[in-house]
Amino acid sequence: MKGVLIVVGKTTDKRFDAIIQEYVERIGHYIPFAVEVIPELKNTKGLSQNEQKEREGELIQRSLQAGDYVVLLDEHGSERSSMDFAAWMQKRMAAGPKRLVFIVGGPYGFSEAVHKRGNEEISLSRMTLSHQMVRMFFVEQIYRAMTILNGEPYHHEDPRKIK
Repeated sequence: MKGVLIVVGKTTDKRFDAIIQEYVERIGHYIPFAVEVIPELKNTKGLSQNEQKEREGELIQRSLQAGDYVVLLDEHGSERSSMDFAAWMQKRMAAGPKRLVFIVGGPYGFSEAVHKRGNEEISLSRMTLSHQMVRMFFVEQIYRAMTILNGEPYHHEDPRKIK
């Protein structure tokens, strides 16, 4: 199984980008993992929020493949502890999808079509986070999940407590 994080627009802060790349490399020790960047839309001043979501949604859907298990990172999704997320990852990986795809949408969220294509939604927090930070926090949590599943000391909680 390959893990993929699809994001809309590149990370503009080089400090965040460096941290994200470090965690992507770390995750690669456990599973193949990549970040795919959907180019930010140009000339959006004349577009409504809905039109912008629809156009971004079309680009996102072009990056998806048949058989992908798609998880939207959305503020209305379910929240999990790091241990619960690790257990969830273990179940998803055992289910055998070719790709486990996580998506961070654009500034206005996801189009209706992308919502329909998603298999489930996960929230990192009920607080509003910048898209730059979401990327950084999320790749760290994937790395943390991998270390929990492998019984490594990065996370200071007994991995035998996984449900």
